[in-house]
Amino acid sequence: MALKGDRYEGVTDISFFMNETATRGGIVCLKTPGGSGAAMDQGKALVTYHATASGQAPLGILLNDMVNIDQTRQHINFHKNEVQKGGKVTVLKQGYVVTSTVYPGVTPTAGDIAYVSHSGYITNTKAAGSVNAGQAIGRFLSNKDEDGYWKVEVNLPNNGQG
Repeated sequence: MALKGDRYEGVTDISFFMNETATRGGIVCLKTPGGSGAAMDQGKALVTYHATASGQAPLGILLNDMVNIDQTRQHINFHKNEVQKGGKVTVLKQGYVVTSTVYPGVTPTAGDIAYVSHSGYITNTKAAGSVNAGQAIGRFLSNKDEDGYWKVEVNLPNNGQG
């Protein structure tokens, strides 16, 4: 899972934390809600790559690599946009990215609606299940390129129609 540099970050959100290692480029969902109102530094406001798509409302695309390193031996690589596990993350809510985080085995084409799948994956197939299962997150703006990446428009929150 990864992101290429070609992206447009129209609306981002920096009010969430992540307590696990992860690679940028996938869809994060709310794990636990934090405080209300302008509670920007609530450590309880956690996001995650959920193991199932069922019931989890997508918040956006993770724009940071979450790492778990010994910072007494090495420092965070800011050029790679790394964040230490447990830190605050940047989530893309509106814009577009070029990502390889598409569910294995599916081949979306330009114009297909993009849906949230499990483990942070994006797919072109709506999953069955509860209210938010397979919720639309945007649209595929390209076919797969030679490196295995798709351009995906993100528009969250939305009414589920892409």
